[in-house]
Amino acid sequence: MNMNMKGRSFLTLKDYTPEEILYFLDLAAELRRRKKNRIHVSGCEGKNIALIFEKTSTRTRCSFEVAAHDLGMGTTYLDPSASQIGKKESIADTARVLGRMFDGIEYRGYGQEIVETLSKDSGVPVWNGLTNEYHPTQMLADMLTVRDNFGRLKGIKFAYLGDARYNTGNSLMIVCSKLGLHFACVAPKKYWPNEELRAVCEEYAKASGATLTFTEDVMEGTKDADVISTDVWVSMGEPDEVWNERIKDLLPYQVNMKVMKNAADNAIFLHCLPSFHDLNTGIGKTISEKFGLNEMEVTDEVFESEYSKVFDEAENRMHTIKAVMYATLSEEELQF
Repeated sequence: MNMNMKGRSFLTLKDYTPEEILYFLDLAAELRRRKKNRIHVSGCEGKNIALIFEKTSTRTRCSFEVAAHDLGMGTTYLDPSASQIGKKESIADTARVLGRMFDGIEYRGYGQEIVETLSKDSGVPVWNGLTNEYHPTQMLADMLTVRDNFGRLKGIKFAYLGDARYNTGNSLMIVCSKLGLHFACVAPKKYWPNEELRAVCEEYAKASGATLTFTEDVMEGTKDADVISTDVWVSMGEPDEVWNERIKDLLPYQVNMKVMKNAADNAIFLHCLPSFHDLNTGIGKTISEKFGLNEMEVTDEVFESEYSKVFDEAENRMHTIKAVMYATLSEEELQF
């Protein structure tokens, strides 16, 4: 099984058909099997990739670096202090320079227009590790984890609680509507994805058989859900001043055991991490001191429960990212 994706960028799942997204998942599962069985995968040896991180990350960086190493590629990591992108050098000029030196570029940072420019001007595949608007690599990991647990994607009810206006909420709505999952956005109305993207996803849903639900009612939105998902209430780059408003608005949408008991009997819990489920982080301690909360978007009881598949999900970031890089760079076809 193969689809020719060599040379393509991976910027948003809007650019990929349902069949192509499913191919990424199948390829990731095969690459995972080969890694666990210590089977070498050839096709990318000697290539080099640049990892641009204007926003830091544990899972994304480690996933790209380990996946690249497994495939025989070299990596160069550019952190916020090591790159002049958009500061002393334009994004377009940076793209043209890096495109002469590297076979592929990963970008994790701010506006979607940055990865779009990198892709247009570099001449090599560019992979979106996260922008303000989209988080496509996370979506592949989420869908692989869902399929691992249920054996299917079509017809699964996927409920997302919290702020759905940005990368995670937007991208979950896209991937669910494309692959036939029933997506429920459970949040105050002002935290729903914008109307333009919702309209686009409604068209995807018509083709796939998916449904999109937007509700402020937690019990209605999570009733019999197969998957309950959430994310931190304040994203990287946002000012600390927004914590007060977010906590007030979103505390009723915390994923707790009442929510999980309202879901399907075999429901799972997902979170892209990091999570503020206890006081073992600096931010967690600060929030506790200011607001008296010991846990935020998810309770520790749920996070540590049998419902939680967050560490399977985190591992799957590496396998799905490896699939994206292999599909867009490899000189060989992987037969499986």
